[in-house]
Amino acid sequence: MLDEDEKQCKLTQERSSTTSSSLSWQNRLLLWGVEARGIKPVTLEVTLLAQSSATLLTAPQDRTDTQYSKIFFIWFSASTNLLPFSTGSLGPIAYGLSLRDSCLVILFFNLLCCLPAGYLSTWGPRLGLRQMVQARFSFGYFGVMAPVLLNLINMTGFCILDCILGGQTLAAVANGNLSWSVGIVIIAAVSLLLSFCGWKILHRYERFAWIPVVIIFLIVVGIGGKHFRDIPEAEPATVQTILSFAAVIAGFVLTWSPLSSDFSCYMPPEAPKTLVFMYSYFGLLLPTVALQSLGALIGACVVNVPAWEAGYEADNVGGMLDAVLSPAGGFGKFLTVLLALSVMGNVAATFYCISLNIQTLVPALMSVPRYVFSVLITAIVIPLSIVGAHSFYSTLSNFLGLIGYWASVFIVIILEEHFIFRKGDLSRYDVSEWNRPSELPSGIAALLAGACGIGVAIPAMAQVWYTGPIARVTGDIGFELAFVVTTVVYPALRLLEIRWRGKV
Repeated sequence: MLDEDEKQCKLTQERSSTTSSSLSWQNRLLLWGVEARGIKPVTLEVTLLAQSSATLLTAPQDRTDTQYSKIFFIWFSASTNLLPFSTGSLGPIAYGLSLRDSCLVILFFNLLCCLPAGYLSTWGPRLGLRQMVQARFSFGYFGVMAPVLLNLINMTGFCILDCILGGQTLAAVANGNLSWSVGIVIIAAVSLLLSFCGWKILHRYERFAWIPVVIIFLIVVGIGGKHFRDIPEAEPATVQTILSFAAVIAGFVLTWSPLSSDFSCYMPPEAPKTLVFMYSYFGLLLPTVALQSLGALIGACVVNVPAWEAGYEADNVGGMLDAVLSPAGGFGKFLTVLLALSVMGNVAATFYCISLNIQTLVPALMSVPRYVFSVLITAIVIPLSIVGAHSFYSTLSNFLGLIGYWASVFIVIILEEHFIFRKGDLSRYDVSEWNRPSELPSGIAALLAGACGIGVAIPAMAQVWYTGPIARVTGDIGFELAFVVTTVVYPALRLLEIRWRGKV
């Protein structure tokens, strides 16, 4: 009997030691500034974070951040990299558009499609909710899992494209001594470190990461400028090609909207709404328009410059930029390496949002620290990037053209719920109900309206692998049709849902 008691005592001590060790490890990460908070609302008081069934860790992370310029820099740095450049180059390279037509599409659709992300950013300070958690007030506790899943696919796709771009650019500089795969691993690993640490460390990086990238792109303009005088004439643009490229541009920026308040929820409720909107809108708009236009400019000149064309054929955008900077010799190689690393700002911010969306998709994982999911998504992105690296441009155009459809549907539902059924008043959202399925909408109206929007978009799609009957005549107007149909259908279905349930 005594032996049994001794064994039990020893087992209890071992468990206690394990718990203490775990607590010490987690506390150490918190002290180093690593953010463990997941999707729980950011309250106005100091909160406790549950890390296990038996352990609570104190984390003084409340809505007190009044450095509103942080929003500008997080958007600006996340958008100042190779991806918008390569997206803009699709105009002349993939769609055969002239420089003028490409730039007009880039300017107009970015001016319009950056608005939702800017506006939804203003909800973060008032509600303290992550964007896809806030979407529960439209889609319901379980219904929101559908757009969250689409958003996870969307964000993972962007990370794959970024890692491919960065990896190919590093390989181009190494002249065959570094494979695309190794370059991809380098980009993903460093991005993991930033996203693992969370908001505070991520912002410190994003606040300055854009500076060398802007300088390098200015140098690109200076070195390549002599070739900008003789831009070849393109065939007259058709409505179909204009609309198809417009769908790509819209897909690029609209899909930032489901992430918007993730970057502003640590700010106090009294944060100036107009200032938050302006910082978010212009932080996204300015670098996106500038770099997409530069991509269109260089893409239009590729056929006239044999060295650029050879670089593009060898290593896509990375090889093309390496060729543009080659007159600078070794210094040009150094600049190309920095351009390759520029995608980390985008990947790290996206990894951060993915880690939050995973908890929204599977609420049972809320007890797992957020940073664990940053490691998980990195392990997923690396092999997928390596597989997709050999067909980058077709992957890019297909992906960006496709994701705009669901994003337009999501935005319509969120905004109509807010302005029609919540009277445009954020105080009508009871944040305490964020995780109570019975108090939230059923989500049936949102899901049915979304299904109608996507269903109508299918015959209006124009992709490499499928062109719908409407798109054969008009070009890709899928996201526009999805937007219009959802706008009409959702209010009617939501009214029926409210009558059925007897409450909003």
